[in-house]
Order: sequence, then C-alpha cells, then structure tokens
Amino acid sequence: MSGQRPVGSPFDAPGRPKRESSPGEEVAQRLEGSPPHAPGQGPHTAPVIAIDGPTASGKGTVALRVAEALGWHVLDSGALYRLTALACMRRGATERDPALVARLAGSLDVRFNADIWLDGERVTDAIRTEAVGNLASRVAALPEVRTALLERQRAFRKLPGLVADGRDMGTVVFPDAGLKVFLIASAEARAERRHKQLISKGISANIEDLLRDLQARDARDASRSIAPLAPAADAFELDSSALSIDQTVQQVLRWHGQKTAGRPMDSPDELAG
Repeated sequence: MSGQRPVGSPFDAPGRPKRESSPGEEVAQRLEGSPPHAPGQGPHTAPVIAIDGPTASGKGTVALRVAEALGWHVLDSGALYRLTALACMRRGATERDPALVARLAGSLDVRFNADIWLDGERVTDAIRTEAVGNLASRVAALPEVRTALLERQRAFRKLPGLVADGRDMGTVVFPDAGLKVFLIASAEARAERRHKQLISKGISANIEDLLRDLQARDARDASRSIAPLAPAADAFELDSSALSIDQTVQQVLRWHGQKTAGRPMDSPDELAG
C-alpha cells in the first residue's frame, strides 16, 4: 500500500468518509473570480510543498524545518491572519465589520525575517497569544479577508521553492503544489503541545481550556463556507500524534524525494513505532 492514506478524516478521530474531490478550483474561483492557477503559477515556476492542518498540529515547525533542509522559502500563512487579527484588536475592529477587516488585511505593513514586524514593531510573540489566535480563526472565515490575502500569499512563491503551511494551501492558494501534506494530531495531543509551549514561555494556561478552544476552532475552521479546513483530494495525510518533530519532518522529506524521483510513495505507519 502506498503512503497515500485516505483523506477526509476528522483532525482527531478516524472514520470520516473519504472526500471524492478537492474543493480547490471551485473555491479559488469564488475567491477571486479567476482560475486557481493565477499568473505565474504555471509548471515552470517554483515548486511548492503545501502543508495544511488544524491548529497546533505542528505544521509551522515542520514547514520551517523542511524549508531549511531544502534551502527553500517558507510561508507561515497563519501569521498573516494573526497579524490581521492583531491589527483589528488595536483598532477596535471585529469580524462583524468584514469590509473594515478586509481593508486592514490588504494594507498590513508587515516584514518577515528572524522576527515578525507590524507597523515597524516586533510582534513575534504578540501574535501567538490565544486571544489573537481565536480572533484570527474568526476573521479567517470572512470571504473578504481571504480574498485580500490570497495574492499576498501567492507572492511568496519564488525559486528555488516554497514550503507553505496553513489551512487551505493545497486546496486554494497553491492547488498545483507538487506535494500536499495534511498534518493531523489528536485534539488532546495538540492541547498538550500548546500547553507546554505556553508554559515554557512563562504564560499561564489551563489545558482543559486549551482543549475546548482547539475543538471550537476546529469546528469553526472546518465548517466555514469559504475555504474550509479540509485535505485536498491528492493530499497525503500524516498523523503526528505519536511522532516527534524529527520523524514528521523526515517523512515529509521522504515523500518529497519520492515524488520528485517519480517513485511510489511509502507509508508513514512504521514511524510511530
């Protein structure tokens, strides 16, 4: 059996029916009124590895490590939505005013290097708070905001390649990505990871509250009408609940090598042992 596991399962439980097709083309056309292969996204441009998954599944860390291993660029698309949320909080805007939120998203003065900057201020830690994350999940459900950020995300696609992480990288933003990975983990495992992360930063956190927030965000992300969180039909699902970061990165790099060489894709099952 190849490494392509049935996609479409919930983020923390098996058994959801397999999706028969990707919503990428339909959703992308609804977002921007044009085919999903935007200008500059043809077969002769930079390759893309798309890593999607729910909150706290580890996709950001995995994407960064994969990009470092390959010498490619990296896109943390979630940071753009968190930056939008932070800008909203500072201006008193909420998801109840989609037009205003979209304007803020489209005019973000941001800079990415070792840190993340908004309006000339370092906000690397500020955008990682639970309050910003919860608002980011809500504003991300607004079609106007997703449209405002679509081309901004596609602009990250540059040679020698891009590793993009988010929730709709493989279905909407880069539907022609050469490798699509849908990274999942149980809600309990993700809550524990987030709890350890916050505690390590000296931030007080209650694991039960984190678990409830994660489950609420999962439901919100999966049920939104535009670009819902769902694996592409051709994505490879990887459950990292019992895997270390190194093992997860190793599997993604192995799939990339197999895909590039045209070899059969293996199964990640043995990694959990």
